[in-house]
Amino acid sequence: MPPAPPAISPARLHKLVTSQSDPLLALEIVAVTSPTTVPHPATLHALLLRLSRRRDHLPHALALVRRLPSPPSPRILLPLLLSALRLRRLPHLFLSTFQSLFVSGPRPLPLHPQLLLRILSVLSSTGSYFPSALHLLRLVCSSLPLPEPLVLASHNLLIDAAARSGHLSVSISLFHRLRSLHVSPNADTYRILTQSLCRKGQVRTAATLLDEMLHRGIPADPLAYTSVLNALCHKKQLREAYRMLCLMRGRGVSPDIVHYNTVIVGMCREGRPLDACKVIGDMMESGCIPNVMTYATVVNGLCVSGLYGKAEAYLEDMAGKGFVPHFSVFHSVIKGCCAVGKIKEASRMMTRMLELGMAPHAETWSSVIRSICNDDDNVEVVLLQMMKGRKQCSNTNSRNTWR
Repeated sequence: MPPAPPAISPARLHKLVTSQSDPLLALEIVAVTSPTTVPHPATLHALLLRLSRRRDHLPHALALVRRLPSPPSPRILLPLLLSALRLRRLPHLFLSTFQSLFVSGPRPLPLHPQLLLRILSVLSSTGSYFPSALHLLRLVCSSLPLPEPLVLASHNLLIDAAARSGHLSVSISLFHRLRSLHVSPNADTYRILTQSLCRKGQVRTAATLLDEMLHRGIPADPLAYTSVLNALCHKKQLREAYRMLCLMRGRGVSPDIVHYNTVIVGMCREGRPLDACKVIGDMMESGCIPNVMTYATVVNGLCVSGLYGKAEAYLEDMAGKGFVPHFSVFHSVIKGCCAVGKIKEASRMMTRMLELGMAPHAETWSSVIRSICNDDDNVEVVLLQMMKGRKQCSNTNSRNTWR
């Protein structure tokens, strides 16, 4: 029996292995010193990476993995598997490599959850590899005792990837497969599917999924409701959108500012600002406070419909609550008032704008001045009112500057 080689330190072995230009020679050094020296994980990591860069060296890398004294970490296995995927262009060769390591080899390795999710993510991100991702998921679910959270996370990942690539039927098939595996979908599963269905215009099916989610006792996902409300508004089904808002409250789901604003924007876009005002009343009764976007949307919608008096009231309410509207909101009201001959109202809005320290746009000034010049009876009063507001604005800005 030949004598055992002298023991060397793991640091010395690491230096010997990494200094070799030939990875096969470095592998031989590890094999020779293995009876007396346990290599550091960094040594094996470096060697596996070098072996996995060439197709003819991959069998040696896989053999080294099987000879390791303890299961390698995902940090070591992931680069090896990705290299196998890159070098073995045919996906079935990669799948056979995966199967020999984790399923049917002489010493199957334990499959780390993060490793499986990372591999599925890489496979599903490329269209030509996506069928391999589906095959891999079917393989591990049928051959390995995976915990239920990992099965759910893996299916959610591929449901999302299939939906984003436009294969909604594949997403639905994976959703139904979860049930056959006796795994309950979670809120993320329903959110992914409802958003995908809404992108395809299948809003009714998406709403049915939301009902199913609630019947299963799964907490509602606000993003799922936002997607369905937005899709209903884009399909001009405003009555259904408002009905869903009311149903949410009846189901114990409190609509938030995003849900209300989605419906308000849809109503104003379709020329129904008075209905949007009703929604604002509902949201305030339920304790949801309108924000800048809420007011700006309804003010612009009222102006488009010629309801300048009501728009002015909402603008005053907005400013009274401390919200500073964008100058374009004031511009819409002022320009609209000028168009229908309400010069005093327009000048009052201009004065209010100046009091808030906002600089009117040149077109806003032009609209007001042009209207004033056509109103001989009120020209002096209106100009004095505007000059007073401008002077007050200048004094306020001056004080703020000195502070």
